[in-house]
Amino acid sequence: MIEIIPAIDIIEGKCVRLSKGDYDSKKVYNENPVEVAKEFEANGISRLHVVDLDGAASHHIVNYSILEKIASQTSLIIDFGGGIKSDEDLKIAFESGAKMITGGSIAVKEPELFTQWIKKYGSDKIILGADVKNKMIAVNGWKEGTELELMTFLGEYIEKGIQKVICTDIDCDGMLQGPSTALYNEILEKFPSTYLIASGGVSCIDDIIKLEEAKVPAVIFGKALYEGKIQLKDLKIFL
Repeated sequence: MIEIIPAIDIIEGKCVRLSKGDYDSKKVYNENPVEVAKEFEANGISRLHVVDLDGAASHHIVNYSILEKIASQTSLIIDFGGGIKSDEDLKIAFESGAKMITGGSIAVKEPELFTQWIKKYGSDKIILGADVKNKMIAVNGWKEGTELELMTFLGEYIEKGIQKVICTDIDCDGMLQGPSTALYNEILEKFPSTYLIASGGVSCIDDIIKLEEAKVPAVIFGKALYEGKIQLKDLKIFL
């Protein structure tokens, strides 16, 4: 059964969504992310993906107090990303209640530090964030492209012990036009033992069913929930 992971993206302490990572496309869905998290939990959800978009733009963790409130007021298992660029950021995230952290830009910019984290905390606590545009890695809130090819990037970190990967196709994210199932098939064909978490583009329950049929282990989605394209009660078939 595919693992269902709703997302809460945070700007200025509020639950928001972007389209293709464009901060100018910001739409606020709830002033109180804790309320959103509690509703997820009340409907049988056990996992949560929290992204500090202010942190991603500022290059250091910003909205850790929201993380702390969600973690202390629910029993959700939270992975947290956005702005984790140093040992201090990582420490704050874990102390604020994250069970896992997701590192994307840090894995590109400071591979030695990120590799140290994998060794120190283990692959169950450190998730590799692979944000892609045309199969090339992008960083810093998707504002900056790189010369890193996706499969090479994944292969190097899988060799270093990474097991969980969140792969977001930037062109799909927030567009409600379907996920990049072909890309995920390609990744799983090359790295079959990877716990691949699909992210971006989910528009309806059928999209999740197709990912499950493709043997994708987990899926992150947000906008489809906030726009009412997916109802929480509809997710019970996966829980």
